Amino acid sequence: MLDRVALRGLRAVGHHGVFPEEREKGQTFVVDLELRLDTRPAAAGDDLASTVHYGIVAEQVVAVVEGEPVDLIETLAQRIADQCLEHQAVREVEVTVHKPEAPITVPFDDVTITIVRSRAHEQ
Repeated sequence: MLDRVALRGLRAVGHHGVFPEEREKGQTFVVDLELRLDTRPAAAGDDLASTVHYGIVAEQVVAVVEGEPVDLIETLAQRIADQCLEHQAVREVEVTVHKPEAPITVPFDDVTITIVRSRAHEQ
């Protein structure tokens, strides 16, 4: 069974979306992550090198959101998952991307996508 390290509410401005105004103006995206890994080696040795450095992960996720624009939040979520899985200790990641300023014409609280990716599913 894997342990979980969670980061909630990472915020960054990105220029993602299918509409020109989304690309030009940008908007805030919020990302929640759940990194799944075995933390026993880190706990046994009290060693940061044996786990995942969540501060670095947070910076990398913000860089992805602030980076190259994509049309879909599905694509953005996949890029974030791929970045997280580059960390040796991370075996699986759950990524939720929130788009609270989505261009929807009716009242709403949030739009999200949640994906789960793991090393076991790599092809």
